[in-house]
Amino acid sequence: MVSTREWELPGGPGGGGRLAARAWAPERGEPDWLAVLVHGYGEHIGRYTHVAEALCAGGAAVYGLDHRGHGRSSGERVLIEDFADVVEDVHRVVTQARTAYRTLPLVLVGHSMGGLIAARYAQLHGAGLAGLVLSGPVLGRWTSAQDLLAAAEIPDTPIDTGTLSRDPEVGRAYAADELVWHGPFKRPTLRAVDTELRRVTEHGRLDGTPLLWVHGSDDRLVPLSDTRVGIEAFAGEDVTARIFPGARHEVFNETNRDEVLAEVVRFARRCAGLG
Repeated sequence: MVSTREWELPGGPGGGGRLAARAWAPERGEPDWLAVLVHGYGEHIGRYTHVAEALCAGGAAVYGLDHRGHGRSSGERVLIEDFADVVEDVHRVVTQARTAYRTLPLVLVGHSMGGLIAARYAQLHGAGLAGLVLSGPVLGRWTSAQDLLAAAEIPDTPIDTGTLSRDPEVGRAYAADELVWHGPFKRPTLRAVDTELRRVTEHGRLDGTPLLWVHGSDDRLVPLSDTRVGIEAFAGEDVTARIFPGARHEVFNETNRDEVLAEVVRFARRCAGLG
């Protein structure tokens, strides 16, 4: 069984907003490693409850937050003008996790846009990380964003939920989720993504932090070919790549999600020195 706690912490634009945070922990026994989850564009940390529960079953205490402008956090919906600020929001929740669990090895897990945020966090704060997991990360280049920025007007076209997972229930739940953003991209956010991609590339390789990259071979939202360019420029010497045949964008929500999450737990426990 897993216990859950929710609260708010200061953050967002100018530090005057509120960030919705959440933590999960095993009800019995003490955790032996710590995970912080970083969610993707337009969604919220509540969509990662099953991920957190799987990590807790693997011995973790888990933290996460809704990014500014996402989920229950304050701010204009899905507006991010500088991802450097979002990286610091993540650092706020990491600091709170560290207050509760000072000595546990920490593994950061980022999905999609959250993978970009997590990669940049690792570059800036890697000394505090035992490992980094990137799931379908926006890294290196993102052709879809480049195409949208080149358009005179960004189309108000809802995401094709069939691109998320081969499990149709995932798409139905996403479409019905009122905390998910179902409107168009905002141009300042796309510009900020482009800027942050350049920052990660210009910073250079990840130094000393083990990396697990998981991706679906049939990811049409963040194509494998785009991300591979980023991984080749970003990864350090300790890198493990797992490409899941036929899987779509949300590998943590795929029909083989148990296999994917087991891979994450194995990697995290190895990074934490737990075998």
